[in-house]
Amino acid sequence: MVRELRLIVFAAAFLLLQGCTDNVQVATETHTRYPAVERIVAIGDLHGDMMATRRAFKLAGAIDDEDHWIGGKLVIVQTGDQLDRGGDEQVILEFLIRLIEEAAEAGGAVHVLNGNHELMNISLDLRYITEEGFEDFQDAVVVDESDSLIASYEPHQRARIAAFRPGGPFATLIARRNTIVIVGDNLFVHGGLLPEHVDYGIDNMNEEIRSWMRGERLRPHWSRGSNSPVWARHYSVDADEDDAALLDEVFSRLDVSRMIVGHSIQDGGIAAYCDGRVWCIDVGMAEHYGGVPKVLEIMGDTIRVLRE
Repeated sequence: MVRELRLIVFAAAFLLLQGCTDNVQVATETHTRYPAVERIVAIGDLHGDMMATRRAFKLAGAIDDEDHWIGGKLVIVQTGDQLDRGGDEQVILEFLIRLIEEAAEAGGAVHVLNGNHELMNISLDLRYITEEGFEDFQDAVVVDESDSLIASYEPHQRARIAAFRPGGPFATLIARRNTIVIVGDNLFVHGGLLPEHVDYGIDNMNEEIRSWMRGERLRPHWSRGSNSPVWARHYSVDADEDDAALLDEVFSRLDVSRMIVGHSIQDGGIAAYCDGRVWCIDVGMAEHYGGVPKVLEIMGDTIRVLRE
């Protein structure tokens, strides 16, 4: 009974995000750049911990005790890595799907980005999935045991593979997102953006990732390796003058004034580098790391770290 109920809930969310309802204007990621807003709160890596996720969104003033949107015109940007290392992944994804819609109805927005762990899951890289993570998706999809790809995995892994393979239902949901987004003069990306990415075109990057996740093309080459926007650490670990020069070029060409990234855990809490132009917001808040939720508030040129 529980499995059937979860499937019904997931199917309803899937149809909602596909725009198949008559009464609701669906919020989807179709643009890379959005206009400036009065208040933005950026939230870092969640890694399968719903309690930490809830605490972070409450810190932002985004949700009430029932997990419903109360943020009004607030804009939230979550910079990726909802998946892996914890057992609450499906709940987190459903929570974010619902908040995207509730925020849009209230005049606000929730932008959920892809991190390296979202890309790893859709690449069927299982290294960081916990036992609870495999179990969590047993009730999420109907598994076709005759599918040769699915059958090549261990039985306990097959539901997860069916859910996240390119073109699978959860991969298709994640494909609604951006990997890079700009709000006003604030650039958000999981790892970091380099001049070579600007050369390639950030709109192109967002669309190519979406297309791959939908099962329409092979994974783009630029999404792999240490210089990928979801893996780069040029500005968040031992940033030097050469990195600052890269940053200058990115900022000049994209007409932005700061970059906000996750990915690289900051042991001392949210930290700024490169003369305050890069803000690193992964504080290891998930249970796996034992950190404490902190989020970054941006109001024009005023930036403040919010903590419990």
